[in-house]
Amino acid sequence: MNNVKVFVLMAGLTALLVALGGAFGGSTGATIMVAVSAVMNLAMYWGSSSMVLRAYGAQVVTAAEAPELYAMVDRLRQRAGLPMPTVAIAPQAQPNAFATGRNPENAVVCVTEGLLRLMDREQLEGVVAHELAHIRNRDMLLQTISATMAGAITNVAQFGFLFGGSSDDEEGSNPIVAIGMMILAPIAAMILQMAISRQREFKADQVGAEITGRPLGLANALLRLEQGARQMPMHVSPAMAPLAQVNPLGGSALRGIGKLFSTHPPTAERVARLEAMVR
Repeated sequence: MNNVKVFVLMAGLTALLVALGGAFGGSTGATIMVAVSAVMNLAMYWGSSSMVLRAYGAQVVTAAEAPELYAMVDRLRQRAGLPMPTVAIAPQAQPNAFATGRNPENAVVCVTEGLLRLMDREQLEGVVAHELAHIRNRDMLLQTISATMAGAITNVAQFGFLFGGSSDDEEGSNPIVAIGMMILAPIAAMILQMAISRQREFKADQVGAEITGRPLGLANALLRLEQGARQMPMHVSPAMAPLAQVNPLGGSALRGIGKLFSTHPPTAERVARLEAMVR
């Protein structure tokens, strides 16, 4: 069901891009902006690991430097059928974790010092398995594609503004529609991109629980992660926040329309789904 929702959301991004291309600059202008956005986002994709580790101040560790963590990641990645990822630790007091890398062969699993200090073994396994699930599901690639499309939509809207909303079609474009698209399309693209991110979190919770065989371990960990994020917000760029297992900038307990702009689902809903797996 999560995969179906993601497909629908990606189709929405595609339809929005096509509509925007028709309103601004015709097919030529849209194609140029798509190409520019693709180049920029693919460059981020290939260099994502080093940039994300720097943003969190994380350091790669070896089996000798963190034997228990390294052994846990190794054991769980074998259950998940994955190659051994690079393991890193971020010097952050807030308990959290993230995965990055362009594919399973070049993946990184990073945990914070706060996570190692505050979680028991079962909870820590749940958190690590969730990040391995992101790697197995190739979520980094999907997020790059959605970011490319959302960026293309924003750039096409800017292109239309700079060139007066002109179109290479014979009948031209409706200026009122063009202005409306210029304002609303980037907002709609961001909402769709955030929705894709939330669905991937649900999917990673499910697969992570299947890897460990203990959904409640991850459920309890998510509650502690949420509490830690509220009590000690992390100083990290908002652009890097969606990678973390819970929103590191102060939790994800959003209500109403605020949920549309959240990269993470409400923790209570994630926990409820994990508890349902046990039942």
